[in-house]
Amino acid sequence: MRKIVYVFFVGISIIITLSSCKSESKKEDADKVAAPFALKYAKNDIHFTAYKTSEKIPVGGQFSKIEIVSGGTGNSVQEAINNTEFSIPVSSILTKDSSRDYKIKKFFFGVMSNTDLLSGKLLISDDSNGIAKITMNGETKDVPFTYTIVDKIFNMQATIDVNNWNASAALASLNKVCEDLHKGSDGVSVTWSEVALNITSTFN
Repeated sequence: MRKIVYVFFVGISIIITLSSCKSESKKEDADKVAAPFALKYAKNDIHFTAYKTSEKIPVGGQFSKIEIVSGGTGNSVQEAINNTEFSIPVSSILTKDSSRDYKIKKFFFGVMSNTDLLSGKLLISDDSNGIAKITMNGETKDVPFTYTIVDKIFNMQATIDVNNWNASAALASLNKVCEDLHKGSDGVSVTWSEVALNITSTFN
């Protein structure tokens, strides 16, 4: 009897799981019919390059998560990008060094105001330029970017100066905890305020 009951519940669990997968698949298909290009179904790679030491040695990293808050759909790649609002949890930062990740989260973003999330809005200006309205440390600033679209791949590049978001205290905090690691051959510890952004969205 117990075996029969067990088999019954296992069967029900499998049916529920399969039904759930089918429902999600149907929803995605319906979304694609309504708008052929949707950022939430695209592969979004958000990479950045920061710099340390007087020699300006690059330190690469990425954010592994992004949420599309509003927009993000359209009949073309350009239309899907334009007016998209997004948020990125700073907890999703990855630099291939867990110690560095911890320091950036605690001593840089953690010093800022209301910066558990980086948020923004993308606005397309013409066939190669746009503006990203990025909110960080309680400030919203316009960041010009350039972009290309090749087939179904959107790539944008921009450079920001974090001091434009009144982040000099956060930068000093990070530089202090990384003082020895950010010393170059001249013995001076430097954490640059400049950060390069490279974001790619590959649509299905």
